[in-house]
Amino acid sequence: MKVCVVGANGQIGKQVVELLKESSEHTPIAMVRKQEQEAHFDNLGVENVLASIADSVDKIAEAISGSDAIVFTAGSGGHTGPDQTLLIDLDGAVKTVEAAEKAGVNRFVMVSALGANQREKWNEAIRPYYVAKHYADRILEQSDLTYTIVRPGGLLNEEGTGKISIGENLTRNTIPRADVAKVIVASLSEENTYYQSFDLVSGDIPIEDALKNVKGD
Repeated sequence: MKVCVVGANGQIGKQVVELLKESSEHTPIAMVRKQEQEAHFDNLGVENVLASIADSVDKIAEAISGSDAIVFTAGSGGHTGPDQTLLIDLDGAVKTVEAAEKAGVNRFVMVSALGANQREKWNEAIRPYYVAKHYADRILEQSDLTYTIVRPGGLLNEEGTGKISIGENLTRNTIPRADVAKVIVASLSEENTYYQSFDLVSGDIPIEDALKNVKGD
């Protein structure tokens, strides 16, 4: 399938694009918000589109039109205030869901955060971030889209192990971004992950085996 990666210039986004490019099953489209970000994907030979989740729903829908799936891995990062968290992680995500519905792009994989579904697990230091993730996820679940919501634990810049643990109520732990990217790509066509949301950390089960036994919320 033709997969538009929203947040393609991010750390997970870049790895997702590269995995999609290597795949015999999928073709990536990188959605970037700055012209200077296009060069990276041009050099990879990856189609890219210039658009921002700060744009209108109509403009986002136009940018993603013709895709078969969306991977939403955009985020405000840890150095912005609650205002940007609200605009990017909540409103930007919701506008992308609305745009996907408008453009007829039915498959949607959302990158959330471990524990976002359970208020009692929210880290007080970044509570606005969890609020944004929680409600963006809920709106996706209430949409007409075929969704998968991946809630990774603490993200590491390490080599992936290819082995994970998934579930609905995992103890807080970590996972390499490389493994999160692999889970996203593997989820796209794994029907067992359709209409599912799950926590994700490093573990002992190979990714493909774990996804075939998803028991989410």
